[in-house]
Amino acid sequence: MNVLRTIEPRTVSYIPPLPVARFLFTDTRMAWLWLVVRLYVGYEWLTSGWEKLTGRSITFDAFGKAADGGPWLLTGHDGTSIHGFVNGALAHTGGAHPTVQTWYAVFLQHVVSPNATVFAYLVSMGEFLVGIGLILGVFTGVAALFGVFMNMNYMLAGSLSINPILAILGILLVLAWRISGYYGLDRWLLPLLIIPRLAPSYESLIPSVPQNDLTPTTTGNTDSTT
Repeated sequence: MNVLRTIEPRTVSYIPPLPVARFLFTDTRMAWLWLVVRLYVGYEWLTSGWEKLTGRSITFDAFGKAADGGPWLLTGHDGTSIHGFVNGALAHTGGAHPTVQTWYAVFLQHVVSPNATVFAYLVSMGEFLVGIGLILGVFTGVAALFGVFMNMNYMLAGSLSINPILAILGILLVLAWRISGYYGLDRWLLPLLIIPRLAPSYESLIPSVPQNDLTPTTTGNTDSTT
């Protein structure tokens, strides 16, 4: 307890962010940048989720074509793809420096695999909804956060592909949650939910200085002339 009392700050201090961070993540003049990032990440999630839901591709280069592996749902063998994913991950758990860590392999083997059908629905619908949320700009920060969560799980299972790029971009979208959906439905949704009151502007957190404290004062005696 003495150690905690020693390191605990006696007063609450506000550490302002760097000006460049404020400009990138909170200034609406940069909303166009996060619109581009949001549409790209949303496109990747939407197309991936749609392929799992329908078995058809809606990517620009393969629109309408059958997706590899077919649909994940409503096929009578909904958990087959998840089982294949888990088995592929478990194959990379050996060696001195395994691609898939032991603790995550235990999770895949004893939680995901026995509930493959449930996870097939969660993954398919999750990817599709994250894509919709990002493209429309609906709760952009939340959608990006769930996307990053899925990216991390894919990487922990040994699947790299585009996941590191999407994870980095997703984290940036989370940091820019105030303006990443500015050119989207968040422009109207966030004010309706009184988000500004929950996340006040940086200027409102800086205590104001009374006007009297700004007047110069002099100390000591002053000479006068007659």
